[in-house]
Amino acid sequence: MGKKVKKEVEPPPKDVFDPLLIESKTAATVVLMLSSPENEVLAKACDALYKFASKGDENKVTLLGLGAVEPLYKLISHEDPIVRRNAIMVFGIMASNHDVKKLLRELDVTSSLISQLAPEEDVVIHEFATLCLAHMAVEYTTKVQIFEQGGLEPLIRLLGSPDPDVKKNSVECIYLLVQDFQSHAAVRALNVIPPLLELLKSEYPVIQLLALKTLEVISKDRETRIMLGENKGLDCLLRILETNEFSDLHAEALAVLGNYLEDVHALQLIQQTGGLKKLLSFIGVSTVPDIQKNAAKAITKAAYDSENRKILNEEEVEKYLINLLETDNDEVKVAASQAISAMCENLASKHAFGLQGIPQLVQLLSSDNEEVKEAAVTALANLTAASPRNARAVAEAEGIKPLVNTLNAQRDGAIANAATVLTNLAMQEPFRINIQSHGIMSVLAEPLRSTSSQVQSKAAFTVAAFGCDADARTELRNAGGLRPLVELLCSKNEEVRRNACWAVMVCASDELTAGELCRLDALDILEEINLSTGRKNNFSEAALEKLLDNNLSRKYSQMGYLSSSNIITDGFYDCGQIKPGEKFLSLEQLSMQELTDRRAVIFINAKPQEDLEVEKAQDSSYEQAILSPSISRKGSREKARKSKGKKEEEKSKEVIQITPKVQDEIKLENSQWLPPPDFILLDYINNASKIILPLTTTREQVVALAQGIIEAIDPGIHWNRLVADKMGGPIERDKLHDFSWELHISEIEFELKCNVVPIGKVKKGTFYHRALLFKVIADRIGIGCSLVRGKYNRAWNEVKLVDDSPQGIAGLLLPPHEYIVDLMFAPGFLIKQGNAEADQYKNI
Repeated sequence: MGKKVKKEVEPPPKDVFDPLLIESKTAATVVLMLSSPENEVLAKACDALYKFASKGDENKVTLLGLGAVEPLYKLISHEDPIVRRNAIMVFGIMASNHDVKKLLRELDVTSSLISQLAPEEDVVIHEFATLCLAHMAVEYTTKVQIFEQGGLEPLIRLLGSPDPDVKKNSVECIYLLVQDFQSHAAVRALNVIPPLLELLKSEYPVIQLLALKTLEVISKDRETRIMLGENKGLDCLLRILETNEFSDLHAEALAVLGNYLEDVHALQLIQQTGGLKKLLSFIGVSTVPDIQKNAAKAITKAAYDSENRKILNEEEVEKYLINLLETDNDEVKVAASQAISAMCENLASKHAFGLQGIPQLVQLLSSDNEEVKEAAVTALANLTAASPRNARAVAEAEGIKPLVNTLNAQRDGAIANAATVLTNLAMQEPFRINIQSHGIMSVLAEPLRSTSSQVQSKAAFTVAAFGCDADARTELRNAGGLRPLVELLCSKNEEVRRNACWAVMVCASDELTAGELCRLDALDILEEINLSTGRKNNFSEAALEKLLDNNLSRKYSQMGYLSSSNIITDGFYDCGQIKPGEKFLSLEQLSMQELTDRRAVIFINAKPQEDLEVEKAQDSSYEQAILSPSISRKGSREKARKSKGKKEEEKSKEVIQITPKVQDEIKLENSQWLPPPDFILLDYINNASKIILPLTTTREQVVALAQGIIEAIDPGIHWNRLVADKMGGPIERDKLHDFSWELHISEIEFELKCNVVPIGKVKKGTFYHRALLFKVIADRIGIGCSLVRGKYNRAWNEVKLVDDSPQGIAGLLLPPHEYIVDLMFAPGFLIKQGNAEADQYKNI
C-alpha cells in the first residue's frame, strides 16, 4: 500500500486579520466600539450595553455621560437586523430615564422608532420600539410628534400582536396618547374599539387594566360610546363586573360604564338586562374604596340626564348613596356627595335625600378635608334650592353654625355654596334670625373681598338676603363690609354686578347705611352704570333710586322730583338741577364756597330748640360757640345760649345772625356737619300744625296750607297766610316779571356772606321757593304731596284728592285725581292735572 500524502495547508492571505476575542470590563470601551465598521462588533457592543443599562438607573446615566445615545441613534436604522435589534433594545431600556428622554426628544428619534413598527420587523424590535415610545409619550411634545408622524396606526395594529409585551407596550402608548383630546377622533377613525375589547380577554391583568383605562378616556366622547355599543362593549364590561376573579378590574370597568351610562338608551338597556342592579350592588356590598368611588361617579354621569334620573330613582339609588356618606374614605364621600348633587334635579330624589341624607351631609361640613367639605355643602345647596322642607331639615340637623363656619373655608366652591345654603335658609324668618345671631354679616365681609367671581356673586346675594334686617346692616357696616360691596359694583362680571346692585338696594334701607354707601361713592358708580346700556340692570336702577330716597337733596337735584313718600327732613337743601356727570357737593362744601352770583342754595333745618341745647363742655375750648365758617366769614364768636326760656325776639336774632351751636348742634349719629337752626321755619310748622291738623278733609288741609288764613304767633298780626304770604303774597300773572325776588335773595346772600340761605329768611319767593316750603310743611303735618321741578325756575306741588260723589249717588267711591296746588297766582286754588291751565302754570 502506498503512503498517504500529507496535504499542505495554504497560509491565509497576508492582508486578512485573524479573529480576535476582546474582553472589556469598562463601559467606555464598549461605547467606543459603537463606532466599529464590523457588524459583529456592533451587535456584541449593543448587547453588552443592554445588559449594563438593565442593571439600574445609574448605569443609564453613566452611558448618557459617555455619549452612547448619539451612536446608538444611528444604529437603530442600521442595515443589519441584529445590530438594529440590539440598538433598539438599548434605547427601550434607557428611555425610562428622564435625562435620556430629553436627549431623545432633541434627536427626534420618534420617526425612526415608528418606522421600526412595520409588520415585517422582528417581534423584539416591536417590543422595544413600543417600549421606548411608551416611555417618551409621557411628555406632551412627544405625544404631538407621534400623532403627527402617523404613529397611531401601527400602534393600534400591534394590539393584535401575538407577543404580550408588544401588546402591553402598544396599549400603554395609546393610553398616553389619548390623554390629548385631538387623538380621540383619530383612534376612533382607526377602529380602535374592537382590538381594545379583545385585550379585555387577555390572560395578563396589566394588559386588561391598560385597555380599560384607554376605554375610560376615549368613551367620554359620545361617538366612541356608540361604537362601543355597536361592538357589544356593554356585554364585555358587565361580564367583567360579574366575574369575581376580575375584582381587581372592577373599579376601571365601572369608570368606563359611568361614561357609557351618560346616554339614556344605554341606561335603559342596562336596566333591562339587570346590569343596573349589579352596578348598585357594588355600592351596597363592596368595601373597596375605588369600586365604591367609581360606582358613585358612574351614577353622577348618568344623572346628568333627566330620564336617567327617573330610572335611577326607580332603582332607589338614594339609599345606596346615603350609605356611602358614612364610609371612612374621603374620595368615596366626595363621589357620593357629587352623585347626590346630580340626583337632586329629580324632585322625588330630593325629597328622599331630605328625609335621610341631610344629617350626614351636615356632619361632613366639619371634615378636615376641604374637598369633602366642598362636595357636601354643594349637595346641601342643591337640596335646599326651592325646598323649604329640606332647608328646615338642615336647620334641625344643627347645620347653621357649620355652614357659617364654612364661609371661612379654603376652597371657593365651598364658600360660594355655603352662602347659597344660608340664603336658602333665610327665606324662612326663624332661620334667618338664627343665622344672624351667628354673626353672618361680619363673616361675609371677607368673601366679599374674594378674587373669585363665584364667591363674590354668592356673597353679595347673601348680603341682599340678610340686609333686610336693620341689625344685620349695622353689623355689615361695622365689619367694614360696605366698601368691598361697593367695589363689586365695578365688576366686569354681569352676575356679580347685578347681585352687588341688589345688595346695595337692600342695604340702602336706612339712612346711616345709605349715607355710608354714598360716602363710598356708590351713587356715582351706580349713575355711571345706568348710563351704560350694556352694564345697567333692573337692580342698578332700583339701587340708585333707593340711595337717592335716603339722600333727597341729591335726588331732587338730579331727578327734579320728590314723591309723597319722600319726606323732607332737616338737612335737606336745594342747590338746583345738576347736569349728568357733574359732581354733587355737600351742603358743607357749598357753604365753604366764596359768595358768587350763582343761584342761592336753600336749606331746611327746623330742629326744635330743645334738641339744640349745648351741654356743658369739659374742655374750656368748648365753652364758646363757633360761628360757622360756612355761613359767615367774619371770624367772630358768640357764647352758646343754654337757657331754654329765651324770648322769641332773641330767637329771631339768632336766625338772622346764623350762629351755629357747637358739637351737639351738628351732632348726628355719624357726627356729620349740620347747618344752623331755622327758627322761623320752625314757627311756620308749629303754626300750621295748630290750625291745619284739626281740619277734617285733606282737601281743606291743602287749601288752608296754601291759602292759609290762620292766627299767627306774633300778636301784632291777627291773621296770616302760611305759604304764599310768607313768600311775598299772590302775584298777578301779568306782573310776574316785576316781582323782584332775585334782588331779595341776593340781599340775603350778601348779608350772610354766603350762598347758603335758610328758607325761613326768604320773604319774596318764586315758584320753587314756595313749592319747597309747601312740601316741607306738608311733610311735617302729614299731608301727602310731591315736589316737581320745572324749567325757568318753576316748581310745583302735586296732591291726590278724591272728588265728592255726584249728586244723588251717595257712598260712591271715586278714584283720586291729581291736582297742582297754585301757590303763586291764586293761592289755594287746585288745578286738575292734564288741562291747559295746569300746563300754563308749569309754563309748558
